[in-house]
Amino acid sequence: MKQTLTFAVIGCGSRGRTYMRIARDLGHSIAAFADPLSEARETMREISGDPATRAFETGEELLEEPRLADVALVSTQDAQHFEHAKAALLQGYDVLLEKPAATSSEEVEELARLARDRKRKLLLCFVLRYTPFYRALKKAVDDGMIGDLVCINASEGVGPWHYSHSYIRGHWAKSAESTPMIVAKCSHDTDLLHWLTGSEVTSLSSYQDRPYFTRDREPEGATDRCTDGCPHAGTCRYDAHRYLDDQRRWLRMVRADAESMTDEDILEWLRTSDWGRCAWRCDQDAPEHQVVSMQFANGVTATLTMTAFDTGRRIRLHGTRGIIEGATHADGREPWIECRLHEGETTVIPVDDTPSGGYAGHGGGDFGLIEALPDLLAGDEADFIEGHRIAFDAAASAARNSG
Repeated sequence: MKQTLTFAVIGCGSRGRTYMRIARDLGHSIAAFADPLSEARETMREISGDPATRAFETGEELLEEPRLADVALVSTQDAQHFEHAKAALLQGYDVLLEKPAATSSEEVEELARLARDRKRKLLLCFVLRYTPFYRALKKAVDDGMIGDLVCINASEGVGPWHYSHSYIRGHWAKSAESTPMIVAKCSHDTDLLHWLTGSEVTSLSSYQDRPYFTRDREPEGATDRCTDGCPHAGTCRYDAHRYLDDQRRWLRMVRADAESMTDEDILEWLRTSDWGRCAWRCDQDAPEHQVVSMQFANGVTATLTMTAFDTGRRIRLHGTRGIIEGATHADGREPWIECRLHEGETTVIPVDDTPSGGYAGHGGGDFGLIEALPDLLAGDEADFIEGHRIAFDAAASAARNSG
């Protein structure tokens, strides 16, 4: 029987709530939580199922207390991750840290050093490692199905609406207030490339651009807010009124009270919040597309393309005996993987179903990470930083090449 864990939750937003619902269903418990929003605290108390669970308004207040749990889950905003994770390590917690770990590569390295010095575990929420899709892909590579791995081509389609929600109107629109988009969004992918190759990057180059969501491309007659009588309301793909209809689920990402909001509540939110602004009249600096080219120490090369104008992840791995190709959450299809030998048959590689109970988030990776957490804490696997190194280096390269 796996060890049951106690959690101190710092940040009760969407990610914190998701992980803790899974943890509670797996038999773990919540000892304490912190969030400045009363509605977020109320929701986390409901998840905890225990009226005695300690509640704090800030992570700083919680972390001033002697260690309250086995694991500190840090799921605050990007700019807060470093200080909260550092304080938790100093207080003796093992830390489960939402990505990105910090807003600079120097801070990431400091956290890694501190975890080693304190003999604590620092685990990043790279949930894609724990999806049935990438587990099957990794096993096929490790089993030598395509011989020696030679190169990888991977892409992530962020999705047009997701991009507008998170990187134009949302928390990650300005890199100075969060992290570069290649870190905030694609450190999952750079971690996967490191994990699949089993090697570190020795050199890379990256390019990015943002040509579409600019004021000189805005629809004629556009207004500052979609609720200001914009003539394109109801027809524009990025009309914020869609939060009332087919994009209502995205409210859960920014509002703890999303399920109880009425249409009038949502309209008032759109009139006053960043999410009601015209997508062409925001001050974002997040790129709409970026490509990263990498060479690993073991000789494998890889490319990663991030684009706002596609949906889902696609990957092709070239080996000396054949090719493995697959995609997840792309083209409206279920996740699929095929192996095509250079001189031989094509084989479908089965992908297990995502977990039941409504935990298909990130392709089942949210559930998979929390399920694996006791073993991760007890084991020796600790290399969760290289993906961040790659992503920060890519951001720096793209900035140089854009200059």
